[in-house]
Amino acid sequence: MTPISDTKNSLGRSDKNPYVGSLSLLTSLFFIWGFITCLNDILIPHLKSVFTLNYTQAMLVQFCFFTAYFVVSIPSGYLVEKIDYKGGIIAGLSLAGIGCLLFYPAASLHSYPLFLAALFVLASGICLLQVAANPYITLLGKPETASSRLTMTQAFNSLGTTIAPYFGALLILSTAVKSAAEVNKLNTAELSAYQAVQAAAVQTPYLFLAAVLFFMAVVFAVIKLPDIQSAKQPVNAEQLLFDDDHDSAWAYKHLVLGAIGIFMYVGAEVCIGSFLINFLGESTVAGLPEKEAGKYVSFYWGGAMIGRFVGAAVMQKIQADKALTFNAVIAAVLVIATIIGSGSVVMWTILSVGLFNSILFPTIFSLAVNGLGKHTGQGSGILCAAIVGGAILPVVQGIFADRIGIQAAFFIPVLCYCYIAYYGWSGHKIRR
Repeated sequence: MTPISDTKNSLGRSDKNPYVGSLSLLTSLFFIWGFITCLNDILIPHLKSVFTLNYTQAMLVQFCFFTAYFVVSIPSGYLVEKIDYKGGIIAGLSLAGIGCLLFYPAASLHSYPLFLAALFVLASGICLLQVAANPYITLLGKPETASSRLTMTQAFNSLGTTIAPYFGALLILSTAVKSAAEVNKLNTAELSAYQAVQAAAVQTPYLFLAAVLFFMAVVFAVIKLPDIQSAKQPVNAEQLLFDDDHDSAWAYKHLVLGAIGIFMYVGAEVCIGSFLINFLGESTVAGLPEKEAGKYVSFYWGGAMIGRFVGAAVMQKIQADKALTFNAVIAAVLVIATIIGSGSVVMWTILSVGLFNSILFPTIFSLAVNGLGKHTGQGSGILCAAIVGGAILPVVQGIFADRIGIQAAFFIPVLCYCYIAYYGWSGHKIRR
């Protein structure tokens, strides 16, 4: 973690690295929830085979997961304002741990609805965790380097999403899943034994995750974190002129525009990731079989991880709004090139978007909560609710893909990146 400069911090002490220990511990949370979230990509094909689901039914995994953000985020913001950031982190870890435990009875009872309920509870815990941890990171140091700190922690989130599929495949997909026709041929005893094996494949990793989450909850309950109240967040002179008029985070225009930016970013990122394998399989692109195309997807997510590590350092010197605008414009240009091009070139232009996605989420987030003061917790909840874009925009792109083709349908992410560029250029400014 980049050292905080030798200035007095908000607690009145002069110290080079007053929050390095706390930032390091908080960074581990970002890795954990990135790892858990990406396991959904492994769960979907596994549950689809075990329960003989169609694609619409299998996509309920993502629907239930992302819907939790929409339902829980704003109440989580109010809760964090009541129990502070540390309490929110402990509660989020505990709730996520309970969600992981619910995978055990869901697998034992062979109940898909219970799996979906477990995913909703798990996502609710992760959502509360994000609502508490994201703004807390922005407050642990100088305001002008808030985006850099959040980008660094998000890099470890990307590390989790990069390695989770590999370990998930080893643990969950290691046992062969029978087709519907093969399952129908099993007698009662054979079916019971088969379901027990498939259940254990899910139970073991999620029980382990539950143990990790509860352990982390205990760690955060025991340790002492810096007592930084959001109300102490520095504000500029212009904001002080009208801060008293704001009774709610919704009154801040730059926050509302930032929430739209989060909606657009998550939607664009998930849109591209969801269609990559099918797109790379197109004969006019790379004509890759699914197994081979899947390997190239790691370039997309790995690019985001690399970009965040690099961005955390670069943004110590470059203003967050300028970096946001630049990356969004380049991402839009790359997707446009993907739409109008063909062959292996467009394969690499779309994969390269991941690199420029890297700083978008943490930068939008830090700019949006800037200057919210006592409403920071509520603002964080609003921003996390906007993650529901990951559930809505891919469906919209899918509708267009069915009608105008998968390549042309990438205009949806282009529109998203154009809006994000606007937010970096002008929309992030604090206004009356």
